[in-house]
Amino acid sequence: MFDYDFIVPENKKIRLLIHTDCKNEADDQFALAHHLMTPKFITKGIIAGHFDYHPQEYGKGQTVNASYAEILKILDLMGLADEYLVTKGACSPLENETTPIPSAGAEMIIREALNDNPLPLYVVFQGSLTDLASALLIEPAIADRLTAIWIGGGKWPDGGFEFNLLQDIHAANVVMHSHVSFWQVPINVYKQIAVSLAELQVRVKPCGALGQYLFQQMVDFNIKLAGYLPWPHGESWGLGDQGTVTVLLEELERMNYDMRPAPRITPDMHYLHDQDNRFIRVYHTLDSRLTMEDFYAKLTLNFGKV
Repeated sequence: MFDYDFIVPENKKIRLLIHTDCKNEADDQFALAHHLMTPKFITKGIIAGHFDYHPQEYGKGQTVNASYAEILKILDLMGLADEYLVTKGACSPLENETTPIPSAGAEMIIREALNDNPLPLYVVFQGSLTDLASALLIEPAIADRLTAIWIGGGKWPDGGFEFNLLQDIHAANVVMHSHVSFWQVPINVYKQIAVSLAELQVRVKPCGALGQYLFQQMVDFNIKLAGYLPWPHGESWGLGDQGTVTVLLEELERMNYDMRPAPRITPDMHYLHDQDNRFIRVYHTLDSRLTMEDFYAKLTLNFGKV
């Protein structure tokens, strides 16, 4: 689909499901494109997620539709329309920790997890964990058949406010108390993938219709939030969702994570430890050079040609 002068051996590829709240702000679009340009990943489907606790102009119950439409837009700009199965997840967070919300997104996770394909399955979450929690509640057997990677949660060990966690604290607790293999990239870590708008103007904007759109929608969102002083910061951005690419490309020998017992999360988003849960992988650093140079190279190779 994309032309590189190298190959990834088939036995080193992985199956991937991408879960994204793609219209929440301006970085999911970069991460989605990055995943799809990466030949190590065999993308089996894309799930649109809600961002119902910050619905913006889309309105509660409609944010999943906004994410879905944005995914289709990115696919079209990449020349990949109709190449991938795209589904919608739940349109709202869980009401408690025992009742799932059935959705096409949850069903996609279950179906792919139960597939007997020998390649390992990774499911990356760039927003809420609602659909993973629902899938685990509907079919607990999938817990041993996938690895979930989440951009979310406050800084360890204390926790605190974090946007993706805010979207569904009940779901996060379901996942933390499950047995699923789980990699967490908390806020202080995903913020390490920092870029400037000038950098993106030079490295992204010239790369065809896709590059132009990625750059412009970030500029537009920057202006949209001009009246909100704390964030964004004027001419820089955190491409934190790209961390779901990073952790699957990095050499594991770097050991840039710790294995910690999964905590419980309080309503104010702090961590309660000593829960006797299984261990999860908690990242403390990401390789921002690898992340962004790989993205810029793939974008230029595929969309920067005259």
